Amino acid sequence: MESNKKSFTGVVTSDKMDKTIVVTVSKRTLHPLYKKYVTTTKKLKAHDEKNDAHEGDTVRVVECRHYSKDKCWRLEQVIERAK
Repeated sequence: MESNKKSFTGVVTSDKMDKTIVVTVSKRTLHPLYKKYVTTTKKLKAHDEKNDAHEGDTVRVVECRHYSKDKCWRLEQVIERAK
């Protein structure tokens, strides 16, 4: 069964909250006029039920129901652990 939910891959920038991580997702796009690559970043708060991810880890997050005002993403998997 294929899901229509969005998913992003990013780096955990904060794990100080209980059961919540902040994931920074970066995207490089070519500017249409100046033909330069522009990096845009967004910070997402994601639900981490087991407090599994830590700062510096590369993770995949999937959209889900709202857990709070800002938190509408869920940790799906830890792709790579920080060294």
